[in-house]
Amino acid sequence: MANKQMRTEGDLLGDRQLPADALYGVQTLRGMENFQISNFKLSQCAYFIKGLAYTKWGAAVANHSEGILTDEQYEAIVFACKELIAGKHHDAFAVDMIQGGAGTTTNMAANEVICNIALQKMGHQPGEYKYLAPNDGVNASQSTNDAYPTAIHLGLYPKGLEVYKHIEQLVAALRAKAEEMKHVLKIGRTQLQDAVPMTLGQTFHGFASILEEELPRLKSACEEFLTVNMGATAIGTGIASEPGYAEACVKALAEITGWPVQLSADLVGATSDTSVMIGYSSALRRIAVKINKICNDIRLLSSGPRAGIGEFNVPAVQPGSSIMPGKVNPVIPEVMSQVCYKVMGNDTTVLMAGDAAQMELNAMEPVMAQCCFESSDLMMRGITTLIERCITGITPNEERCRQQIEASITIVTALNPIIGYKNSTKIAKEALETGKGIYELVLEHGILDKKDLDEVMDPKHMTQPSKLDHIKPKKQL
Repeated sequence: MANKQMRTEGDLLGDRQLPADALYGVQTLRGMENFQISNFKLSQCAYFIKGLAYTKWGAAVANHSEGILTDEQYEAIVFACKELIAGKHHDAFAVDMIQGGAGTTTNMAANEVICNIALQKMGHQPGEYKYLAPNDGVNASQSTNDAYPTAIHLGLYPKGLEVYKHIEQLVAALRAKAEEMKHVLKIGRTQLQDAVPMTLGQTFHGFASILEEELPRLKSACEEFLTVNMGATAIGTGIASEPGYAEACVKALAEITGWPVQLSADLVGATSDTSVMIGYSSALRRIAVKINKICNDIRLLSSGPRAGIGEFNVPAVQPGSSIMPGKVNPVIPEVMSQVCYKVMGNDTTVLMAGDAAQMELNAMEPVMAQCCFESSDLMMRGITTLIERCITGITPNEERCRQQIEASITIVTALNPIIGYKNSTKIAKEALETGKGIYELVLEHGILDKKDLDEVMDPKHMTQPSKLDHIKPKKQL
């Protein structure tokens, strides 16, 4: 078989050969060799690649207006960026997202891939950098230290908005389930012990509400990504760029994306500050904590099916044991909990990496970006799975809930205002001693007749403040 045609490219460290048709170049090649760390490749992160393309497009607009790029070079770079935004050529970004160098490998991958696509558009071969160069052309007026974090911001902003939509969908699914089960009376629990009555609808409405409260925080965290340090170049002083370049570039970014992108007020401070990623990751962590609580409750409340709490059924999606016939496990809430733990762990990594900023840069941005993108993807896929394979298929066990209500001693709390503390205490004591239910004993002792007792135990009276002073006890014990 004939050898694959190769081309030679050189850099600071010398010459290297790479496939003649490769869209990446020598610096990307070195990064691919040096950072074989994880399974998270830039090629898998479409939004990050699009963020890089937006960034390089905006820079090209500003550089073209200053005469740094010719019309032909500018148009070819824009073409290449549009190709990447359309989802093409992403396989050329084969670098590990976790890397040393504060993102230089990723930035150079973007420079080289965009340059070589542009060269082909101009009628040249990849690597013919005398017509357009990765550093002097695509990366003109830039440093990794402003282009890389700007690309992260422009990638995570739309990604975060997708997460937002998924949370909205989960809230809607929980509210729909709450409406379905609003009539089912059950026992509430505190500290895993019986408390007072409520409805299954109130349980699921509560799930929806605690998640909905996180939406404004998540949206605010996403909007912070729209402030960028583009034009800072190496450390925030704007060295190697033209006066007015930063403002022109950010204006172009706003026009290209249609988002209200704005320039950081202090580029020196912004270049080492990664608190926006910390804030976003923290918002995801808060959501993960709440979703995990919901999943734990779903597993507990559906436990059984015969020897557990068993208030409702979760859909049976696969057999649950290789040895116990008939066993079905709540695998969807289980996997969602694991997603939540991963998001929480990623947040710890983001926090620690954010704490590692030194002088005018934080060299740990790559792992922060990887964690934020991964957490976003995990959260979205997990939520879709939770909604479609669990939440929508939950069905109540109304008879089981009724039995637990009638057997519970704690419903005497609801009866206390009607039958009095003395009767309530004696009934509760007898229930504990005999194992009989409160409902049964109230009827047995003739304290209330069945009609009045059923009215008191109506879900609308048991689960909210109610005026029942027309019902009087028939006797005192």
